[in-house]
Amino acid sequence: MSVPDDELSPLAPFRSPVFRMLWSTWLVANICLWMSEVAAAWMMTSLTTTPLWVALVQTAASLPMFLLGLPSGAFADILDRRRYFLMTQVWIAFVASLLSLTIFLDLLSPGLLLVLVFANGIGLAMRWPVFSAIVPELVPRTQLPAALALNGVSMNASRIIGPLLAGAIIASVGSAWVFLLNAVLSLIAAVVISRWKREHRPHHLGRERLVSAMRIGLQYVSQSAHLKGVLLRIAIFFFTSTGLLALLPLVARGLHGGGAGTFTLLLACMGAGAIAATGFLPRLRRQFPRDRLILSGAALQSLAMLVIALTPHTWVAAPAMLCAGAAWITTANTLSVSAQMGLPDWVRARGMSMYQMAIMGASASGAAVWGQVATLSSVSISVVLAALAGVLTMALVNRLMPGQGMVEDLTPSHSFKMPQADEPPEQGHVMVMIEYQIDPARTAEFHALMRESRSSRLRHGALSWELLQDINEPGRFVEMIEDESWTDHLRRFDRVTAADVALHDRKLAFHIGASPPRVTRSVMASTL
Repeated sequence: MSVPDDELSPLAPFRSPVFRMLWSTWLVANICLWMSEVAAAWMMTSLTTTPLWVALVQTAASLPMFLLGLPSGAFADILDRRRYFLMTQVWIAFVASLLSLTIFLDLLSPGLLLVLVFANGIGLAMRWPVFSAIVPELVPRTQLPAALALNGVSMNASRIIGPLLAGAIIASVGSAWVFLLNAVLSLIAAVVISRWKREHRPHHLGRERLVSAMRIGLQYVSQSAHLKGVLLRIAIFFFTSTGLLALLPLVARGLHGGGAGTFTLLLACMGAGAIAATGFLPRLRRQFPRDRLILSGAALQSLAMLVIALTPHTWVAAPAMLCAGAAWITTANTLSVSAQMGLPDWVRARGMSMYQMAIMGASASGAAVWGQVATLSSVSISVVLAALAGVLTMALVNRLMPGQGMVEDLTPSHSFKMPQADEPPEQGHVMVMIEYQIDPARTAEFHALMRESRSSRLRHGALSWELLQDINEPGRFVEMIEDESWTDHLRRFDRVTAADVALHDRKLAFHIGASPPRVTRSVMASTL
C-alpha cells in the first residue's frame, strides 16, 4: 500500500502537538549541551595547551554514555518515561550550577573540570535513551524517519545556536555565565516536560527487574545480525570523525587569526550543513541503498576532514565544515533509522541506549586516541590519519558485512495464548520442551531453521536454548528453552511479533507427527 506524499514530508511530525512540545524541549536541551561543551572545551584551552587534556574533555563528556547507557535504557523501558525524562533535566541543571560556582570561586582545575564534565555526561547518558524511546510513541511509523531527521535538525540547530550563544557570553562576561544560563534553561525544559500529560501504564505482569532487563537488552542486540551491523558502522564513523571534533579548538587556534570566534564559526558551519542536508534525506533514502548512502557520507566526512587539516585559512575550513555537517547528518540519520526499524517497542530504549553507547564509546576512545596521536605528532597529522581511517574501514565493513535488506516484521502479534498453570511457581527457572517429529532426510534444513529459532528465543529473553536429537530415533528433536522464572516465561508471549509467527509456521511445516508438537513445562527443582 502506497503512503501519501504528505506523510513522507520532512515536516510531517510537527502536526502532532506533543511532538512539537517535546521537540522544542529537546532543542533547548541540545542548546544547553553545546553551550556546555563549547565552554568546557574552551575553558580547558585556558587552563592548559596540552592536546591530550583538551581531547579528554570530549572523552569525559562521552564516557558516561558508554558506561551507563545500558542501565539507563533499561530504566527507560521499565519506568515512567515522563518522570524519568524530567529527572535527567534536573540533574543537568544541578551540575551546570556547580560548574558555574567553581568558576566564580576560582576553584577550577583541569582535573576538576573533567570530573564535572563527566558528571554532566551522566545526565546526558540517562536522558538520551528515554527520548529515543519516546519519539516512536508520538508519530506513525511512516513518519519515524522524518521525526528522527528532525531530531537531527534539533541537534544541529543547537550546534549553531549553542556555540554562538556560548561564544558571545564567554567573550563578554566569561564562561561561568554560560554554565549558569545552562542551568536555567535546563530547569525551564524540566517545567515543560512536567506539563506533558502522558499516561504511564504499568505492565500487567509487573515491572522487570533491572538486572534481567539489562541482560535481555544485551541478548536482543547480540542475537540480531542487523543491529550488530548498525552498531559496528556507527562506532567506526564516530571513532574516526571524533578526530576532528575533539581537536577542533586546536584546529581553530591554528588557523590564521584563529580564536574563540573561529571555533564558534566552525561549529556553527557544521550545524548549518547538517540542517541544510536534512531536507534531502527522504529523497536520498529512496534513491540509494543504506550501505551506499553510509559509505558516501563517510567519504564526504573524510574529504572535509582532509581539507580542514591541511588548510591554514578559515574561509576554506568553513565550507569544509558545512560538508562535514551534511555528511554527519546523512550517516547518523541513516543508521539511526536503521536501528529504530530493527527494534520492537518493548526493548526500544535498551536497543537505542546500546546504539548511543556505541557512539559515545567510539567518541570517547577516538578522542583519546587522536589526541594522543596529535600529542606525539601534530594536530594536522592526527586529523588526516583519522580521515583516511574513516573511509577505508567503512568500505571494508560494507564489503565484509553487507546490509541484510528489509528487516523482519516486528509488528506485535498476540497469536499465541499465554499458558495457564493451576499453581504458578513463585520461584525457580522454567524449562520448556517442544518435541518435533521430522523427516530425517531434512535434518540439515531443520538445523538451519532452528538456528533462527534460537536467536528468536534468546532475543525474547530466554536464559538458554538447546536442540536435542534422539539417538535411536533420528527424526525426533526436542527444543529446550530455559526461562528465569514463570513470569519471564509469560513475558515472552507478550513479545511475539509477526516475524515470530511466520517462523513458528515454518517450523510446523517440518513436523510430520499425527498430532501437533508436544509442549511440556517444568520447574527446575535445583533452583527452588
